[in-house]
Amino acid sequence: MAPRPLAVGAALVAAGLVLALVLGPVAAVLARAGGWGALGPGDWQALRFTLLQALLSALFSVVLAIPVARALSRRRFPGRGLLISLLGAPFILPTIVAVLGLIAVFGQNGMVNGALKALGLPGFSIYGLHGVVLAHVFFNLPLATRLLLQGWLAIPAERFRLAASLGLSPFAMLRTLELPMLLRIAPGAFAVIFVICLSSFAVALTLGGGPRATTVELAIYQAVRFDFDLGRAALLSVIQLGLALCAGLVALRLGTGGGFRAGLGRVMTRWDARAGLARVLDGGWIILAALFLLTPLGMVIARGLPGLAQLGAGSWEAAWNSLTVALASTLLCLCWALPLSTRWGEWVGLAGIAVSPLVLGTGLFLIVRPFANPLSLALPVTTLVNALAALPFALRILRPEAEAVRADYARLAQALGLTPMAWVRLVLLPRLRRPLGFAAGLTAALSIGDLGVIALFADPERATLPLQVYRLMGSYQMEAAAGAALLLLIFSFGAFWLCDRGGRANADT
Repeated sequence: MAPRPLAVGAALVAAGLVLALVLGPVAAVLARAGGWGALGPGDWQALRFTLLQALLSALFSVVLAIPVARALSRRRFPGRGLLISLLGAPFILPTIVAVLGLIAVFGQNGMVNGALKALGLPGFSIYGLHGVVLAHVFFNLPLATRLLLQGWLAIPAERFRLAASLGLSPFAMLRTLELPMLLRIAPGAFAVIFVICLSSFAVALTLGGGPRATTVELAIYQAVRFDFDLGRAALLSVIQLGLALCAGLVALRLGTGGGFRAGLGRVMTRWDARAGLARVLDGGWIILAALFLLTPLGMVIARGLPGLAQLGAGSWEAAWNSLTVALASTLLCLCWALPLSTRWGEWVGLAGIAVSPLVLGTGLFLIVRPFANPLSLALPVTTLVNALAALPFALRILRPEAEAVRADYARLAQALGLTPMAWVRLVLLPRLRRPLGFAAGLTAALSIGDLGVIALFADPERATLPLQVYRLMGSYQMEAAAGAALLLLIFSFGAFWLCDRGGRANADT
């Protein structure tokens, strides 16, 4: 393996940069405010609601992903690879675009309420706690499914063959092979989704339904935008950071246990999936998941096609900016993730999405302003923040297989006397091709669809495609906005598909 001093040094440098970029902006905001602010009753209500919706969202996302991932892992059918890629689309959708799709399906005048009324049944409102949880499950069920699916695919086929030769029952095989994998993967997936939902902003803003459904991120937005109470915003951000780090630490401690080591990479049919009931259950879960996740996407496409012809030069320039930022963010994120793909490195990386993007953007604005015009650095700053925000996802994807490679090949590498570069080129990168492709695709797609810091820094001449969609909506050019949103969807999914090719190829094995 790589010489330990060099590996530790690279990890310390990467961790130092991450912590400096997380804590520096918070300190800048706090210094500008002159101290901590005080929390009011509304802030405590926002804190309770944030914890409740994050807990429910993470719980439903992971629990529902288990049967879906299990069904996909033991079924082979035409178009399976394409379906796996499409099921990942909701997570990489820009939030505001996805919310529009959900309203078209579950809203007051949506497809589901229309069907209920036709049957003479009472309708329901998408606004409130259940709407926020529904949207978060829509976004995060694909992520949980992909993480668990990789865990199932990492179980060597030889283990299933041995279980069949020993005559193990399906329940015994579940307890012996699949449950240990779930206990190793599921807590980490729960922690990442919980942290994502802790910082929910656009979903709570559009589907929350009032002050009783306000998240901490919304409270920070109100403190910065309306009250200009930077001290209260900094205190709320630190509370949010502490909650996320505690959740990540607990989940990482729960997710102990080694993997199954490397197999021979053979493909075999799961004998426990041949029963008729198993076929019906697997098919049912795959169909339900596909309908839940793909119907809103279909509505976005149907409403966006007429607007593509109305896109002007500004929209195409914004699209080029988005692609450039996404490429740079992906490279930077992977350079951080490789040395940090350890247990403590993942804990450090969780800080990247734990701090409020609004506080992060405001802090960076305050840090940059004495040296340069922040507006001229909008795209580089957005690149930096996007890479930081995607780091926890990349680490969750890379860490299990990176640790397995180190465990399996460390002694061989030492016996052969491999140099650090030879270890990375000949051992590490080839065996991480599948998770690296998935992590790169996810990072690129999230960066293309991000609407956060760019909204604080951008001037009229610099915009990314999400900001262009927002500006078109603000000027009531709704058809052009729908077209730009569809273009954004195409770029996000295209970037994910191109980078994830290696991962999809291995999903068939």
